[in-house]
Amino acid sequence: MSVVKKCFLVFAVVLSAAKAWGQAAPSPFTTYGIGDPYGNQLIQNQGAGGIGVSQPQFWNLNNQNPALLVYNTFTVFQVGIIGESRTIKGDTSSEKSTGGNLNYLVMAFPVKINKWTTSAGLMPYTNVNYNFQYLADIHDQNGGVVGKYQAYETGTGGLTQLYWSNGVRINKQMALGLKATYLFGPISNVSSNLDPNQGSYVVNLEEKTNVNGFNFSLGYSFSQDSLGPKHDHRFSAGAVVDLPANLGAKIQTSIYRTTLANDTIERYPITDASGKVRTPPSYTIGVSYGRDLHWYVGTEFAFQNWSSFRSVNPDDEGLKNSWRASLGGEFTPDPMALESYLKRITFRAGVSYEQYPYVAVNSQVKDIGINFGFSLPAGRSSIDLGGKIGKRGNKADNVLEENYFKIYFGITFNDQWFIKRKFD
Repeated sequence: MSVVKKCFLVFAVVLSAAKAWGQAAPSPFTTYGIGDPYGNQLIQNQGAGGIGVSQPQFWNLNNQNPALLVYNTFTVFQVGIIGESRTIKGDTSSEKSTGGNLNYLVMAFPVKINKWTTSAGLMPYTNVNYNFQYLADIHDQNGGVVGKYQAYETGTGGLTQLYWSNGVRINKQMALGLKATYLFGPISNVSSNLDPNQGSYVVNLEEKTNVNGFNFSLGYSFSQDSLGPKHDHRFSAGAVVDLPANLGAKIQTSIYRTTLANDTIERYPITDASGKVRTPPSYTIGVSYGRDLHWYVGTEFAFQNWSSFRSVNPDDEGLKNSWRASLGGEFTPDPMALESYLKRITFRAGVSYEQYPYVAVNSQVKDIGINFGFSLPAGRSSIDLGGKIGKRGNKADNVLEENYFKIYFGITFNDQWFIKRKFD
């Protein structure tokens, strides 16, 4: 079976699994802004605490720093899915949910080996998936409370990113990268309640926002090899800047009535407006040190100015600046040990601490996670697995806290494409 057929077969299997999961697990923290960001990390980065802007990858595509694409001398194809379980805890109750989604579909190939590599991919960018239920007051004409009704708030959707990136080597130590991303997708927020006068109907107020536009990122990489007593170690540093973007947005508000079986009876449009969603710039720097193909350790820090975020809907604003610090690495006992498969398995581990831009009960939401993972080699390709255990928010500061477990599964193919045959 050719490599192309293998890639399409694996993609079909993974896509079917992602479709069976449907969508990421619901979370109350996806209500803010344009949703909960997925990040650009692939499985090999997730397993090492999310780091990746500095470390060259020879057998995996580096999606976090386009400058590092120059180290992909083979055509590489990667596809992955994510499954997750979340437990939301409040003062008196808790709720558990599960879900999953396609994590990424990416590929890269060298235009000129060791000089210029190009990459394209499709990944989720943000996720919106929440569901609230609560009792609300019914007021009379004088403002007095005359009763209660059951209210619901739900959100679905999110943005998807389709990107094209290029890495170009400047000299032996340095490389530059450019990434162009097209962001698109709908976000739907619906407020519902039983009609106080006719309890057999539900009144719904829907606010649907469609967003699309381009975003650009710049990458830089510095790498010095031949270090250490045996001249087989490497020091690397990298930086990525995601430029601010003004995305086009169209917001439509309508009110409609449904039966208890969710059949729409009538719908009335209220407003139809256009505007902009301004995403803030972000800055990531990192360093790493290790022995190529054997081991490396690294750390990185990211900052994003979410206080400058602007939306076509002012209710989405009011975010704070966010940052993330990560530490991690990987280890392969002996990548050349043909007599021992276990020695050729790559193991990864890392930790991360993050402050989200969300403000819940006047306190920013924080996240701490422990990551792990490994890759099972199959020739020049591999089966990749990873996981993350973490907690986001806490009941003391944010009323709610979220304990989660994420599992990542993917497959990596490496092969030589576009090579002119010399013999038949």
